[in-house]
Amino acid sequence: MSSSWDVIVDALPVLAQGSVVTLKITVISLFFALLIGLLFGLMSTSRSKILRGIATAYVDFLRGTPLLVQIFFIYFGLPPVLDIKIPETTAGILALSLNAGAYLAEIFRGGILSIDKGQMEAARSLGLSHGKAMRLVILPQAVRRMIPAFVNQFIVTLKDTSLLTVIGIRELMNSGEIIISSNFRSFEIWAVVAVFYFLMIYILSLLSRSLERRYAK
Repeated sequence: MSSSWDVIVDALPVLAQGSVVTLKITVISLFFALLIGLLFGLMSTSRSKILRGIATAYVDFLRGTPLLVQIFFIYFGLPPVLDIKIPETTAGILALSLNAGAYLAEIFRGGILSIDKGQMEAARSLGLSHGKAMRLVILPQAVRRMIPAFVNQFIVTLKDTSLLTVIGIRELMNSGEIIISSNFRSFEIWAVVAVFYFLMIYILSLLSRSLERRYAK
């Protein structure tokens, strides 16, 4: 029987590949989630009741349903209705993007509303349109305040990628399950998987603190 150390060493390359997949899916998902969050965040702060209503409905629905249900809906539910095949990675990224986008929309809304109304009035009095004032004056200040919340959402989304194992994406969690199915050494493998997640999240936490210190000056 192999020693625990041998089991861990043999598993490291596969788990490292799974970690890379986890990070790639997280980064791509958050890129789209930021666009979605910005769009719905701006809609939720607009003067239009219709736009605010659409944004509220989107955020409430995505935050009010489990991410696992959203993954199943996109991967298993949509293809028969739309008569298309959705690859598992695409389905996973789509589910994570939509889910994280709802939370980021609330972060954008909170950040924008935290800026004093006088800032917008001053920008408009200088001749800037509402859009330019938002882009050049309000958002830069709001984003600075949102950095900790952004990093927190990044961490949450990174951990949520573990749910994608249910549709067969070979991220870190799924890689661990595959190794255990061949060697039945669950203690060692889950311990290493936990260390991989911890290291990724710890590095992100350090980055968050660094950014907070930098922009707090």
